[in-house]
Amino acid sequence: MGKLFGTDGARGIAVTELDCETAMQIGRAAAMVLASQSGHSELNFIIGKDTRISCDILESALAAGIASVGGNCILAGVIPTPAISFLTKERGYTAGIMISASHNSFEYNGIKLFASTGYKLPDETEDEIESLIFGDLANIKSALKSGEKVGRIVHDKTAAKDYEKHIIEAVNKAKFPNMRIALDCANGASYVTAEKIFASFDAKVFLINGTPNGVNINKKCGSTDMNTLISFVKDKKCDVGFAFDGDADRCLAVDETGAIIDGDRLIAIFAKDMLETETLAKSTAVVTVMTNMGFLEYAENEGVAVVSTKVGDRYILEQMLDKGYNLGGEQSGHIIFGDHAATGDGELTAVKLLEVMKKTGKPLSELASVMSVYPQVMLNVKISADFKERWKNDEAISGAIKAGTDELGDKGRILVRESGTEPLIRVMAEGKDFKQINRIVGEITAMIQEKAAAK
Repeated sequence: MGKLFGTDGARGIAVTELDCETAMQIGRAAAMVLASQSGHSELNFIIGKDTRISCDILESALAAGIASVGGNCILAGVIPTPAISFLTKERGYTAGIMISASHNSFEYNGIKLFASTGYKLPDETEDEIESLIFGDLANIKSALKSGEKVGRIVHDKTAAKDYEKHIIEAVNKAKFPNMRIALDCANGASYVTAEKIFASFDAKVFLINGTPNGVNINKKCGSTDMNTLISFVKDKKCDVGFAFDGDADRCLAVDETGAIIDGDRLIAIFAKDMLETETLAKSTAVVTVMTNMGFLEYAENEGVAVVSTKVGDRYILEQMLDKGYNLGGEQSGHIIFGDHAATGDGELTAVKLLEVMKKTGKPLSELASVMSVYPQVMLNVKISADFKERWKNDEAISGAIKAGTDELGDKGRILVRESGTEPLIRVMAEGKDFKQINRIVGEITAMIQEKAAAK
């Protein structure tokens, strides 16, 4: 059987890899599987999208697939991913679907599925959907409807407004009248909602990279390239800058000096605040294996327990739900506030940070100083599909990783893993000596490139 879903839904080059027929089949199969699980008498699916040029094509195919088996489609238009998660649960829909490739460049696109709870689908449900698609297509064809049983497709004009209200209420409609805030929308979905949300706080708001044209999403902007935001914050003397990714489920910050505050430092700030206010469930933060060693030192000193998972916000969320934790996230800026959201939410992260800044009266640079950051070096090696997994059994690659690990000892670490969303192997080393870890990463990536080329 083939494999459609990775760590964050189905993803690939739009139209050629993630083609319209596949999108239609995902719509049909998802409607069939989720209908049987939800027990809803009427099947209603809300669909959102980011600003990629291919979103309209895939939206049409998805909606056609869902409606062809009797499901109704509510088209929310361009909207952040966390809005789809929120609205799915809030309005009692059968499921939610987001068309986005998140932080990837415009030629990629993806399909993320949310259950009626607002949470991303578990692996078992995605496997069931794949089984229908790659199995006997007669099963799907037998479910096709005709006449008045065909589903309806309608447009939702209030989805963005309802989501904006949800974010504003997460900080009790607070006001930040003296704040100067820069927002980098990555020419993505947050350009629809961000300015309205932050303007409601009576702050001085500056919006950049908020003019999408279908092909400029994430292009030298947003959370994957923060140079423009850094310069803007410094030039305009802003108190803080926020950088979202294409679908706004991530947020990174820039402090008043122009320094980047990554997800690890954001979690540290939130964990400290929630610990002090006795709102941090079980005094625990959930992070990933990529989390900086400096955070682990901070947590030990502050009395914050740490649970570590595989990379990916779905794995963080699984731990949070299983054990009853309410704060989790990863270095890339996916921060999950379990008391307010069922997924990572960039705009929620930003307003919660403003709340801490106002409460403490401290500049962001001072808040972020609660933890030291160990130097990290990460390089990506592009690989072909037939080299996936095979590299793990290569003795030369394993030997290079072991040599680097032995050299670092207890003064650092090495992590080599495949990306869950792109055809890449990511090589990361962390330690106190930047030159040393930079050399080690270079040696490992060179070996992977050599072996991948000679496969």
